[in-house]
Amino acid sequence: MIGFTRRKLLGFGGVAAGGSLLAACDSLAHNDGITKVVRSAEKASLGWQRAIGRDALAPEYSLADLSPDFKVNGTHAPVEAQYQAMLGNGFADWRLKVSGLVANPTEFSLPQLKALPARTQITKHDCVEGWTAIGQWTGPQLGLIMQAVGPKPNARYVVFRCADNYGGEASKGGAQSTSLYYESIDLIDAFHPQTILAHSLNGKPLSVGHGAPLRLRVERQLGYKQAKYLMELVVTDSYASFGQGGGGYWEDRGYEWYAGI
Repeated sequence: MIGFTRRKLLGFGGVAAGGSLLAACDSLAHNDGITKVVRSAEKASLGWQRAIGRDALAPEYSLADLSPDFKVNGTHAPVEAQYQAMLGNGFADWRLKVSGLVANPTEFSLPQLKALPARTQITKHDCVEGWTAIGQWTGPQLGLIMQAVGPKPNARYVVFRCADNYGGEASKGGAQSTSLYYESIDLIDAFHPQTILAHSLNGKPLSVGHGAPLRLRVERQLGYKQAKYLMELVVTDSYASFGQGGGGYWEDRGYEWYAGI
């Protein structure tokens, strides 16, 4: 594992200090006119978010505001053999791989990630389906890990590869895809203070339904960006070669890449 020196931590501190329209229906997603409108709205949302400042924070709440039940959405329990094997041994063999355009590719075990300085934040999860929930998330800031591995000068995005084949879920229309779930964000959001790799929800380790052992929280974007069951982070100059080139599982199906709220 890469050492987290005082200099690296202070360096990260300097960086961290520093109504989107969604085509939710597949039939609309294949309409060229609708797609152009969606992409236009996406650019406007991204421009607005950047205009208010890259470090502007999503609202945070108190313990009294926690939702009594934080809904499980998307995959409830991956059925893939690799995930089931890792779950069976308490994720002792699980590793988060960080690869791509980095100076120091590495892998992190779950205990190593839990030993890092952590951020705890109580935020609202906004789902494109219309429901919301407030939860308390804990985990290391993604920017801390990026500082450690050292993105190369041409790096622009982080792609998150996951353990679940979401396309096979009957509740989502059956086998929509043979690919594993994935997502991506740019390095500006990767270094945002509230972008964390959460290992705990409401003070307890993540349940399987909520993405155990590790999930992304990028708090200024909609729920489908909060990738669960993380396996690998790929730092890259483009997400065009991943999946169908849209930058994420749902983006490949017409959703916008930047889902700002």
